[in-house]
Amino acid sequence: MKLLLDTHTFLWSLFDPSKLGKKALEGICKIENDVFASVVTFWEISLKYGLGKLEMKGVTPGELLDYAQQMDIDILDLDPKEAATFHELPRLAHKDPFDRLIVWQAIQRDFVLISKDRALAQYEQFGLKRVW
Repeated sequence: MKLLLDTHTFLWSLFDPSKLGKKALEGICKIENDVFASVVTFWEISLKYGLGKLEMKGVTPGELLDYAQQMDIDILDLDPKEAATFHELPRLAHKDPFDRLIVWQAIQRDFVLISKDRALAQYEQFGLKRVW
C-alpha cells in the first residue's frame, strides 16, 4: 500500500510517535507499505517555521529531508499535472491550501492519506482514502 503522510503526521512520526493513531502507526511501520511525505509538506513546514508559527527544538526544516531518509520515508514530488488540475478539487469547509494540495495528490495517485484531521473526511466522496 502507498501511504502519504499529512504534515502533522510526518512531524509526529519523526519526533513524537506516541501521538499517532493505532492504524496510522501500524501502516507506517509495515515493511511492505511505501511511505511518502509530499514536497508540499516540506514547503509548509519551512514557511510556518520562517513565520515563527512552528517551533522545532534543535532541528531546522532543511534537516528534515535527512530525517525522512533515515526513516525510509520517500519524498513525493508535486507533478505538474497535479498542480495544474488542483482547481478541480471542490472547495469545501476545509480551506488550508497545503492540506488541500496533499489531499489532491493522494486522490490523484490513489494513495492512502494518514491524517488525524477529521475535516478531511469530506473529501472521501471525491476519492480520498484516509486512515488514522
